[in-house]
Amino acid sequence: MRFQGTKDYVATDDLKIAVNAAVTLERPLLVKGEPGTGKTELARQISTALGLRMIEWNVKSTTRAQQGLYEYDAVSRLRDSQLGDERVHDVRNYIKKGKLWEAFEADERVVLLIDEIDKADIEFPNDLLQELDKMEFYVYETGETIRAKHRPIMIITSNNEKELPDAFLRRCFFHYIRFPDAETMKQIVEVHHPGIKQTLLTTALTQFYEIRDTAGLKKKPSTSEVLDWLKLLLAEDLSPEDLARDGADALPRLHGALLKNEQDVHLFERLAFMARGKR
Repeated sequence: MRFQGTKDYVATDDLKIAVNAAVTLERPLLVKGEPGTGKTELARQISTALGLRMIEWNVKSTTRAQQGLYEYDAVSRLRDSQLGDERVHDVRNYIKKGKLWEAFEADERVVLLIDEIDKADIEFPNDLLQELDKMEFYVYETGETIRAKHRPIMIITSNNEKELPDAFLRRCFFHYIRFPDAETMKQIVEVHHPGIKQTLLTTALTQFYEIRDTAGLKKKPSTSEVLDWLKLLLAEDLSPEDLARDGADALPRLHGALLKNEQDVHLFERLAFMARGKR
């Protein structure tokens, strides 16, 4: 069971090595990288490539680790007891299974994605240590222990918004997805926009990387944003000449796909103003 990438996802050699190492070690794969570099999509492509079902747990700032195991709805049970509902005699009727429970009880091996773990409270990763180690947890309301029938392939993503605890990191295999270089980006674009004219692609990517390298940029445009930009360029049937910029017009064409805040727009406007002043 080895991951070699898919026709819809360009996986670099080091990424494939990381995925297969995590599978071999039966450790969660912790994937970090800039937003838009394909961390979440990686889990979906592993699922597709290996023919395994995927279970997705999207973490939010309010998410608690317990929700991944199960939640006990005591309020509903109390209400039903007051109404004389027969369901109240079986506590299982008031237990909502979480994503880890779903993955543990699956009859086949699954891919479990814990997406953007760094959004949650700092204690969130620590609260999952035992479950990651032993692949089991205890349900206090029913007195049963839920053990994984098959150890899931676990992909955990982080945008590096906060540091993760050392105890949690020790239990993971780590990989940082570097931002694609120009040649890798061309391969990625070809997957999403097959047959794009090379002259347009070269001109657009040259401009894209110049924008990313602009000093003082608050948010660098990501892979997903350059794909959106290229889609717009193709829809507008723009030529390489249409993308040409000079000092008087430093903003790229259709810049709203690349620049996502007013500070960065103002930065390029200032650059244009400074260029005009030097004339």
